[in-house]
Amino acid sequence: MTIDPQHNDIHLDELLEEPPAAETGKRFFRFMIDLLETIILAVVLYLAINFLSARVYVEGWSMVPTFNDGDFLIVNRVAYDWGEYERGDVIVFPYPGNPEEDYIKRVIGLPGDTVQIQDGEVFVNGVPINEPYIAEPPINDFSLMTVPDGTVFVMGDNRNDSSDSRSWGPLDMDVVIGKAILRYWPLDDFSLVRHPDIDLMVTASP
Repeated sequence: MTIDPQHNDIHLDELLEEPPAAETGKRFFRFMIDLLETIILAVVLYLAINFLSARVYVEGWSMVPTFNDGDFLIVNRVAYDWGEYERGDVIVFPYPGNPEEDYIKRVIGLPGDTVQIQDGEVFVNGVPINEPYIAEPPINDFSLMTVPDGTVFVMGDNRNDSSDSRSWGPLDMDVVIGKAILRYWPLDDFSLVRHPDIDLMVTASP
């Protein structure tokens, strides 16, 4: 019996080659693994982003001219886990009268501060504050109040069209959702949210 070595090698190569079906199965398996990894990564990123931030839709005009009805904002949920409240911060929180509804206001008074409104000016610790962000000066006076521990005194920038601490009292810090950091809609107004320091205006003695 004569064996053709060349012919025999061809048959051995054919036997060593993987069947097409097996190769297709491996490719499908790799594709499913890659897809699963992508989905897991997307879920992890989504959960991380939602843990660190929230997206907020502004309804109403209480923060005009800073924000308008229909603006979309990103809120930093952990701002006060890592930092302290400051006068001038813009914060989002559940409305004390209806926790299902979120409000957005500006921090005016910190724990221990006194807040008063008289003759169109806001006084913190007896000193009038500089507020370039408001729509117009408040037309109604507000009696002197000391901000309790664990709370902040908040007001809307549209002082004469805002439900805030003047009507329902200081806000419990524990309920605050976070600090507004970015307006991303409308695109024409895309910008970081400014949190100006509320400077106490030093008045010289007469």
